[in-house]
Amino acid sequence: MKKASFLSIFLFFAALAYSQTAIQQFVNNPALKHASVGVQVTDLKTGKTIVSHDPQKSLTPASVTKVITSATALELLGENYRYATRVALDENDPSRILVLGSGDPTLGSDAFGDNTAAFFINATDALKKELLPDKEYSIYVMDNLFGYDGISPEWTWIDIGNYYASGSYGISVFDNSYKLFFNTTDRNSPPRILRTEPEMKKIQFSNFLSLNISGSDNGYIYGIPFSYERTIKGNIPAGRTEFSIKGDIPDPGLFLGETLSDYLTRSGIKISKVETARVDYIAKNPISYKIGKVVHTQTSRPLKDILQEVNVKSNNHYAEHLLRLIGRTQNADIYSDPLQAGIDYVKKFWEQQGVSTTSLALHDGSGLAPQNAFSPAFLNEILFFMYNKSKNSKAFFDSLPKAGKDGTLRNFMRGTKYEGKISAKSGSIGGVQCYSGYLVDGNKQYAFTVMVNKFNGTRSQVRSAIEKFLSSL
Repeated sequence: MKKASFLSIFLFFAALAYSQTAIQQFVNNPALKHASVGVQVTDLKTGKTIVSHDPQKSLTPASVTKVITSATALELLGENYRYATRVALDENDPSRILVLGSGDPTLGSDAFGDNTAAFFINATDALKKELLPDKEYSIYVMDNLFGYDGISPEWTWIDIGNYYASGSYGISVFDNSYKLFFNTTDRNSPPRILRTEPEMKKIQFSNFLSLNISGSDNGYIYGIPFSYERTIKGNIPAGRTEFSIKGDIPDPGLFLGETLSDYLTRSGIKISKVETARVDYIAKNPISYKIGKVVHTQTSRPLKDILQEVNVKSNNHYAEHLLRLIGRTQNADIYSDPLQAGIDYVKKFWEQQGVSTTSLALHDGSGLAPQNAFSPAFLNEILFFMYNKSKNSKAFFDSLPKAGKDGTLRNFMRGTKYEGKISAKSGSIGGVQCYSGYLVDGNKQYAFTVMVNKFNGTRSQVRSAIEKFLSSL
């Protein structure tokens, strides 16, 4: 055996021994006592495991679920896919304006810094060229592409009604969320409701909020889809002339139609009625319309840009729409469940790539459902595939936030040797802290997944322990 070869082998096993020591120190960290822990680090060049701990254990992933949703969407749709929302005239009824939803979650979104009113301005300008000012028109919003369940049946009531658990429908607008503003200057009285932005005319609030002196936002809005009854609980900072929390728009399709009606009315076009497809859908009535002249098409940014919002900002709303879109491409019947069809396709697709899905229990696209579960080994196989085999490798890699630099990883690994060299998705809900992604530093090219469930320490202690472990690689 040549001396150089012997040295290489020696260094490999020395590094392996060091990593195994590091993983044991990580698992034995007092903050992780009683916790369930799964870890796998995979060499991206060879596919071999560098270090692991219970890599086949199914654990709750929280938002690292978005890695699966993002990868599957890219492989199915391609990085340049765009949603398209169309505004057309009904050939069967010339007095009816049709808004045809494509499930675009970015319509009116402020995520990209675009004009949130662009759709309404553009649609109004286009319709003014076609409509007569002395006639009355109606608006019919086709928002039935995903049906009307809107949310995963496995989401908890404590989340439903809040902006981060907003519903997913064929039409979405303004991230399907609104801001609710309060005045909290009177420390002896409950927070006083000022207004909503945008204005939610129908919502009724039962206000059980209290005040705190910590300055923290612990206010939550509860309510089910399509109900205008909302309950507010928790506490928000005292001493503010204005303070806002965010809630879920109950019926986004109708809200979009009503907003478009307001724009058209101000432009001199008379609107007599605004309807959505929901009533006909529930009654299973055939909808009598024929798409005539398409006067405006609003297209989204390409999927590669949307995925940066999904992963860098951990946008649940975008992720949920993507999984339902995946499902609807597989089953076009609008009465079929797009969420389940999306879940079924995820399993089928990765099995076709040779990835075992036996550890996978999937209930949504964002990771909000606490019943979601899969193993570090499963996720690392997806990471390996996307890095080495996917034609969308760059788009996927670029969608992940950089440690110490941006998004949900802005403060993670900051000031360490791997700042900017780790691209990964984080995941955190109650008792869960996970990280999954890539470490690329010269010859070190690793996929890694670290999953911690039901820890007894503080979240900052767990994060610190994970950072220490990753620094050992």
